[in-house]
Amino acid sequence: MINKFANVVKGLSADAVEKANSGHPGLPIGCAEIGSVLFADIMNHDPEHPKWPNRDRFVLSAGHGSVLLYSLLHLTGYKLSLNDLKNFRQLNSQTPGHPEYGHTEGVETTTGPLGQGFSNAVGMAISEKILGQKYNTEKNQIIDHYTYTLLGDGCMMEGITSEAASYAGHLGLGKLIAIYDDNDISIAGNTDITFTENVGKRFEAYNWHVINNVDGHNIEELKDAFKEAKKIKDKPTLIIAKTKIACGAPTKECKSSAHGAPLGEEEIKGLKKNISLPPEKKFYISDEVKKFSEKIQTRLSSKYNNWKDGFNKWAENNPKLKENWEKSQNLNLPPDLENIINEIEIEAPMATRNLSGEVLRRVADELDYLIGGSADLAPSNKTYLDKYEEIQRDNFNGRNFRFGVREHAMAGIANGISVYGGLRPFVSTFLVFSDYMKPAIRMAALMKQPNIYIFTHDSIYVGEDGPTHQPIEHLESLRVIPNLDVIRPADLEETKSAWIQALNKKDGPTALILSRQALPSIKKDNPENMGKGAYFVNRSEEADINLIATGSEVSLALETAKILAGEGEKINVVSVLNRDEFSKQSKEYREKLIPRNNKLNVIIEAGVSSGWHKFLNRDDLTITMEGYGLSGPGVAVAEHFGFEAKKIANKIKNNL
Repeated sequence: MINKFANVVKGLSADAVEKANSGHPGLPIGCAEIGSVLFADIMNHDPEHPKWPNRDRFVLSAGHGSVLLYSLLHLTGYKLSLNDLKNFRQLNSQTPGHPEYGHTEGVETTTGPLGQGFSNAVGMAISEKILGQKYNTEKNQIIDHYTYTLLGDGCMMEGITSEAASYAGHLGLGKLIAIYDDNDISIAGNTDITFTENVGKRFEAYNWHVINNVDGHNIEELKDAFKEAKKIKDKPTLIIAKTKIACGAPTKECKSSAHGAPLGEEEIKGLKKNISLPPEKKFYISDEVKKFSEKIQTRLSSKYNNWKDGFNKWAENNPKLKENWEKSQNLNLPPDLENIINEIEIEAPMATRNLSGEVLRRVADELDYLIGGSADLAPSNKTYLDKYEEIQRDNFNGRNFRFGVREHAMAGIANGISVYGGLRPFVSTFLVFSDYMKPAIRMAALMKQPNIYIFTHDSIYVGEDGPTHQPIEHLESLRVIPNLDVIRPADLEETKSAWIQALNKKDGPTALILSRQALPSIKKDNPENMGKGAYFVNRSEEADINLIATGSEVSLALETAKILAGEGEKINVVSVLNRDEFSKQSKEYREKLIPRNNKLNVIIEAGVSSGWHKFLNRDDLTITMEGYGLSGPGVAVAEHFGFEAKKIANKIKNNL
């Protein structure tokens, strides 16, 4: 019966792409049996309770095959109608071109950029282990499920897949099962023109169990492969499923032309004839398959009900665990958290990375759902939680990840942890290496996930490591990502505020930009306005020159202001922690800090100037970095590029 179910999936997929006149029919048709075995037989999920915490997760890493997932969701009873399938890829439909988290019921994560979904699946499998260890008791296993992910040749070629697979093997994630759609076809033609490695041997080297040469169109072989995978407890499994792209299409089976374009009406008629569907009928579902779908839904519902009974008993017997569960699921913050953070006292001068580390460790004591790590830079990033254990293959009670030098996978895994629920991840590296994470950061912002990125060594003050390690354009490249808050604090008080802002933002990620070098504590005239993104550090009612700075350059701006004040100038100094938040303030507030009618506004920031010009008049001044840095002591490098109070003061005087 699953064969007939799969054939309907093929017909629905082909028809949806054809009606949209856009899409990718090859994978959905070629992987219909794989998806059907999973959704109709193998996976525990319940369309009536799509957020069931103990459901098996399915991640379509090859997100271009989205219509496969939509067809499976429709046939197994999710709130996705036949009309939704007919509106595939249309504006505001429930069936967008690639799966979108929070948009379509049953979609576990947003996928499309290849490899992102695979890394998300690794994060979900990690969450299953951590939360199972945390909440399961001898009598009740409330978290005990599998994570499945389907990936294609493109995913396999992406570097993020290698990074994430290596880490998954290191952790021994026995409940992670990946299915490789090995169809030998890429957009440009046969994969032998680009991809000839032995994928099975590669994954065995990553410490995966590999099941080779499974016929991806044979229902019984697929079932046997999943049964074998479930027997492996100490390592993840890769099922290499040999498939034919657009299997059954009379002239496009095994052809690259089937990958990313509609098959055409005559080709679809031939396909339907070959798989025993009525050639003339579109979006056809037989009565037999409808009845089979109803049976699937009944069976799935009973699995949820059995779990719910166990969960209720667990909650009754473990009230403290239940209370903690609810707090973690909602990412609740203690009502006095802001006071707890503000009570932290540290003697200056100190680098904001060190200050952030102190705040992080104090916050971690209050939020036991906060977990994270660094890409092999924890001592430098100051992100290690000393009181807590490490997460390793034999211990998922810890709260410290050792991600290794796998920045891209680290960010993708964090997304999987975040969308899973019940945990909040922070991840860290040097700011210059945020570029290695950018696609996954963008996905977090798109999915509105509250990840916290801790980026240290934030400017040319890095010094001796030279221009390869001195971020120049990175602040701006992060600021232009919609829904990513980028906060660059100048001292302890601003670092506290940055963490308070980050923890309170639950509808998107936050990047904290932190210094390597020690910074002084700053006396502030209007500290109550830090939450507005920018505020007066030093204010004079008669001032007609405003120095606007961020992070480590705020103290430099104050030094400059002191020199100019000694020469009779009236100066305001403004600190901009969070430029996006400042942009959201009223026009009156913005122009109070950066007046349009000022004699001169001066931006001081050790990065590119491009994003600042919208705040400035034509004749205003920017003290910024428009080229790469140099190797040398940090202060010497900064002085060379003009970041020295006397040089800035002279430049301002020459500009008046």
